[in-house]
Amino acid sequence: MSLLELANVTKRYKGTRGLNGVSLSLDPGKIVGLLGPNGSGKTTLMSLIAGLAHPDSGTIKVQGVPVGLATRSLVSFLPDQPLTEPWMKVEDAVAYYADFFADFDREKARELLSFMKLLPSDPVTALSKGMSERLQLTLALSRRVPLYLLDEPIGGVDPVARGKILDAIVEQYSEDSTLVVSTHLVRDIERIFDEVILIQEGKIVLQQEVEDLRLSGVGVEETFREVFAE
Repeated sequence: MSLLELANVTKRYKGTRGLNGVSLSLDPGKIVGLLGPNGSGKTTLMSLIAGLAHPDSGTIKVQGVPVGLATRSLVSFLPDQPLTEPWMKVEDAVAYYADFFADFDREKARELLSFMKLLPSDPVTALSKGMSERLQLTLALSRRVPLYLLDEPIGGVDPVARGKILDAIVEQYSEDSTLVVSTHLVRDIERIFDEVILIQEGKIVLQQEVEDLRLSGVGVEETFREVFAE
């Protein structure tokens, strides 16, 4: 059984299509790049898989279970906006997640905080953009689930922070799970991908193993440029 199955999924917003008949399948044990320019449908797709929005048509299943209340314990979603509150310290954010999610692993969170050089006593409002991204990633990756969705986890942060975030993703990635990372910053992140999905105007235009791309003589960035230059 595939970990994730989408069949002919369509989502409209005010008469426009955020997704248009999307079908795809993902197996366990991969880091997958969901690639496309801004407005291509990446966030819409992730929100639907996470159960935060509902498709107008089509079906979405995680481990064979239709997306809904029953799949919230199967998916950890890192949105492109922080989920923390301004009054929180880092330790408050961890406690909040631990209370909210039964699958939250406090020991894993402590390890990640140390790796990210985040102090439990740090106020959330005092964190730089890069440090805030590290905290959000720590919270998302500290859950024990089969599917992780990271929406633009390195958007708007400096190259040093990007490297730290990518290192954390690779370091903490479990081979029993699948991690989907959406981005338009292909050059900075392509080194971690096993598979890529290219989305344009709400449609999947390519899904392929990265190794197959390289064997054909092109890399992920070259493929991205070719597809979206047309």
